[in-house]
Amino acid sequence: MGTGMLYIDGRWLAPAACRRFTSVDPATEAPIQTLVMAGPREVDQAVCAARRAFDSRWRFTSGRERGALLDGIADDLAARAEALALLEVQDHGKPYPDALQDVVDATACFRYYAGLARALDERQGLALEIDDPRFECRVMHEPVGVVALFTPFTFPLLAAAWCVAPALAAGATCVIKPSSLTPLSTLELARSADLAGLPSGVLNVLLGYGAELGPVLVQHPEVDKVTFAGSLANGAQVMASAAPDIKPVSLELGGKSSLIVFDDADIETAVEWALYGAFWNQGQTSSALSRLLVQEALFEPLLECLVARTQALRVGPGMEPGVQIGPLAGLRHLHRMISLIAQGQQDARLLYGGLRPSLLGRGYFIQPAVFAEPDVASPLWRHECLGPVLSVKRFRNEEEALALANDTIYGLAAAVVTGDPARADWMSQRLRAGVVWLNCAHAGFIQAPWGGNRLSGNGRQRGPWGLQNYLAPKQVTRFVGAQPWRWRQS
Repeated sequence: MGTGMLYIDGRWLAPAACRRFTSVDPATEAPIQTLVMAGPREVDQAVCAARRAFDSRWRFTSGRERGALLDGIADDLAARAEALALLEVQDHGKPYPDALQDVVDATACFRYYAGLARALDERQGLALEIDDPRFECRVMHEPVGVVALFTPFTFPLLAAAWCVAPALAAGATCVIKPSSLTPLSTLELARSADLAGLPSGVLNVLLGYGAELGPVLVQHPEVDKVTFAGSLANGAQVMASAAPDIKPVSLELGGKSSLIVFDDADIETAVEWALYGAFWNQGQTSSALSRLLVQEALFEPLLECLVARTQALRVGPGMEPGVQIGPLAGLRHLHRMISLIAQGQQDARLLYGGLRPSLLGRGYFIQPAVFAEPDVASPLWRHECLGPVLSVKRFRNEEEALALANDTIYGLAAAVVTGDPARADWMSQRLRAGVVWLNCAHAGFIQAPWGGNRLSGNGRQRGPWGLQNYLAPKQVTRFVGAQPWRWRQS
């Protein structure tokens, strides 16, 4: 499965002059595939192909036509779901059930935006009520043009779907650069688009390192908009690259999110959500609930239950039945986690984990780690982890819990576990986050907005908000007055 090539203008290309890099299975450290690395020439080819496709026909297609093509992509993803999930496990390391759910969700994403594309036809040219009868005014919703998309390693196929589907639904054309750690499923998405009959140049895939390709792609004069999901530091670089041309940039960046447990919560239920919130996807998600705040009356019994349940989590290769935590996606991320955990022991009590599992031998595995009472100024408490690390602190009342949870440069997600619905609603209104979960964690829906406040990014993805990211409203006004127009005479 997969060609290891670039996908440009409807063709699979492997220019001899291009360098190569290798994708690695994080569970075995064995090479999976040798891949072509794009350079400035290939970036220009891809962007120019997207521009030709946009200007020549794609921007003028109906939403009904685009919806049919998006449904075709969804059909192919669904038909190959098990094979795509296996590829995602090999490339990323996540447990197979999670990878399969990603494919299911990506398929649903394309179907959802197929529906919004068709509905867009009915919104075109709607008349506005204006206060001058001599004019008729209507609004058109036009695609923004050529968009550059940068997707993270955390959810390779699903993250690609979240930006490609709404962009295509809007009538934009795309050049996507997936993470060099996990590019394989994005190539398969391009294959699905090709099989569905997507016109040449509408979707293009470039492979390589973001530090090299990012500035070239963002600064290309034919790129009209940029969407980036990744780290805060890289997002700032993308904004800086786009600034000279005032290009619009949509950012989905990091997070340092808290799960708040009040003393009226059931301990077993709270621990279940805490484990899922912190360790799902090996903690490699921007919305990971890596801070756990527990009201003091519940602190000790919950901590005891939490450590016992963490010890029971199964770490191993993603294809093994019953595995809950797979390897980290890359060697650099493993080294970063080892360093963070070592530093964390200077600022907090390590209650469990943080070691390499001795029985697994090779692979980028690490035990989930639980820390108690870290210093609020420590990197452990303040920095995004992107790994299976959970820090637990106690609080006395709602005000202190809010102060601790909101004390971060980020503002992506937060969660509250309580038996009091009124308290839950009160907290949700005061948590400075774009997403708040009440008595749950990581509940995401393609119909609902997703995005953060402060340094977690700007704008919102998914739902109709995701479609609007790739549309520009245009006012079209016609003079219909009965009398000829005369400019005011002095």
